[in-house]
Amino acid sequence: MARDRYDVVIVGGGSAGCALANRLSADPGTSVLVLEAGHSDWRIDPFIHMPAALPFPIGSRLYDWRYETDPEPHMNGRKVFHARGKVLGGSSSINGMIFQRGNPMDYERWAAEPGMKEWDYAHCLPYFKRMETCLAGADDWRGGDGPLVLERGPAQNPLFHAFFDAVQEAGYHLTDDVNGYRQEGFARFDRNLHRGRRLSAARAYLHPVRHRKNLDVETLAMATKVRFQGKRAVGVDYVRGGRLKRSVQAGEVILSGGAINSPQLLQLSGVGDETLLRNLGIDVVHHSPGVGENLQDHLEVYVQYASKQPVSISEGLKWSKRPGIAWNWLVHRKGLGATNHFEGGGFARSNDDVRWPNLMFHFLPVAIRYDGTAPTEGHGYQVHIGPMYADTRGWVRIKSTDPKVHPSMQFNYLSTETDRREWVEAIRVARDILNQPAFAPYNDGELSPGLQVDTDEQILDWVRADAETALHPSCTAAMGVEEMSVVDPATMRVHGVEGLRVVDASVFPFVTNGNIYAPTMMVAEKAADLIAGNTPLPPADVPWYRHGDGSPLYPPGDPRNEQTEESS
Repeated sequence: MARDRYDVVIVGGGSAGCALANRLSADPGTSVLVLEAGHSDWRIDPFIHMPAALPFPIGSRLYDWRYETDPEPHMNGRKVFHARGKVLGGSSSINGMIFQRGNPMDYERWAAEPGMKEWDYAHCLPYFKRMETCLAGADDWRGGDGPLVLERGPAQNPLFHAFFDAVQEAGYHLTDDVNGYRQEGFARFDRNLHRGRRLSAARAYLHPVRHRKNLDVETLAMATKVRFQGKRAVGVDYVRGGRLKRSVQAGEVILSGGAINSPQLLQLSGVGDETLLRNLGIDVVHHSPGVGENLQDHLEVYVQYASKQPVSISEGLKWSKRPGIAWNWLVHRKGLGATNHFEGGGFARSNDDVRWPNLMFHFLPVAIRYDGTAPTEGHGYQVHIGPMYADTRGWVRIKSTDPKVHPSMQFNYLSTETDRREWVEAIRVARDILNQPAFAPYNDGELSPGLQVDTDEQILDWVRADAETALHPSCTAAMGVEEMSVVDPATMRVHGVEGLRVVDASVFPFVTNGNIYAPTMMVAEKAADLIAGNTPLPPADVPWYRHGDGSPLYPPGDPRNEQTEESS
């Protein structure tokens, strides 16, 4: 390590941490240190950089923290596995590379919370645009010169064509861009991969600026505690390589460990619910009852069908085919190895009373699980489906003063009547789509859950037994100004202390509609301006799609909303 004091110490070299390191170190007068507990994302590592290799790092102790929940009381008491990236780039180095911003109304919902008015869609959109280069084309909604290059999935397999035809036969619509004017509908997906390689946050943001003299990055550096003098954070204690104890002084400490690690480190450092901390013998720096609470996620299942025709990508999963696929990727960056295969899907409403989409679909031209297991030796296809706005709430709570001990974690999946109702609706919508005439040339019967699962209770029993997390934990150090809020939305500072901020998915007040990588990066981009004292980007003046009559919708209170209502 080059020095023992930095202006900014970022704990976590994951998605948000990489973006912050880039933006904050752009000022040569600001010294920045990134502490990442995992190893480096070596340039030659195919398990990170080959898009199709994504099942390999998930579950591996070398790449994955391998969390699991406490027994979930509404999921037959089973523990649910949670993968989180244990490598530079964090979960962006092991995720499915699906880039979804969420619905504009997600940010209107954020902004409706006290103190959150500048986190509405108009204020967030400029930061989404700043961070991306959308190869499908820049416009009022999409960026054209940011570090995250986004390629749109080709979706050329005939099963994708059948899927897009089927959604229209079922009464849904196509959209030009689920991240643009209209999210509701079905389309080819943006992916954070470029030229056949995964484009993680580390590759997009951190590696291009590693040469900066004011930026240092330490891997295998696990933070164990934020040190305080009174109420001010003054440094970070950490363990290097699992053995060597070190400490660094900091003008500012920013936690970017994610929705599990950040509340864990806050609690270990004396910021959290005082009863929990005192029961573990931890000195209370500040009583903050919201730390670790409000935990949210997306749960999903695979609705799988067998295919009559040999058109799926299952042939490429055979061990005999993998050397050739690997060679084609290594030499040409092409072929089955060069895609994440999540090339299309969409967003729909589970019933007519829902104001904006509450279901997300990922279509895959093969029947397979994340761990690589398939229900059949033959060809098949599937959708990943689940509700996006479950009103269930969970928590993350340390159970030991040892930082290496995983915290207690519970999501309370399926614990509310609304969540259970939306799950039944979600499965019925998925089946309706997959049984449309467009799939007749391929449909050889449902593999999972199977036709024997038919009634509402049978569907819920199957979900309890079979559902997996979509790997979107969030909201455990929520922004806001009320008692259970943890982070000040105007500064990203932790309420009640000085010199300590949190910037990652834990600061979401509500989980967004879709994969959370894109909104996490947006939060980091916006937070970087707030932390650096830069003039914020001006709010965008663009509409978004209004369900119903299809007229444009502007932020609440905009008189143009009244005009469009009158004209319609």
